[in-house]
Amino acid sequence: MGEIPSYKVYEDDEVFAFLDAKPINPGHTLVIPKEHHKDLYEIPDETLKKLSVAVKKVAMSIKKGINPDGINIGMNNETAAGQVVFHAHIHVIPRLKSDNLEHWPGQELSKEESEEVLTKIKIS
Repeated sequence: MGEIPSYKVYEDDEVFAFLDAKPINPGHTLVIPKEHHKDLYEIPDETLKKLSVAVKKVAMSIKKGINPDGINIGMNNETAAGQVVFHAHIHVIPRLKSDNLEHWPGQELSKEESEEVLTKIKIS
């Protein structure tokens, strides 16, 4: 921690939040656990709870401070999902109606496709 210069937004004993070096919009902040965990799959539940509380604090501070039109919260896990830094981090991204960024396109699944996926991922 502290090896790369950054603009600290928030810090407590277990979490650090700082401005993204290449922000999507001004105020784009990364929230990370201080303890190393590669991605969501490796973060202990108690750490994830604290990370989530910090994400909310940061989002509320961004909303109050720069009043964006909305805020995206996101986390990329694994290369195929866009993860390029392999230390778990959550993006808090202020959004503006005028930023011209696209949202993910949705797709329609048939009833059969939905049921097949459900049988593979449903938590019992």
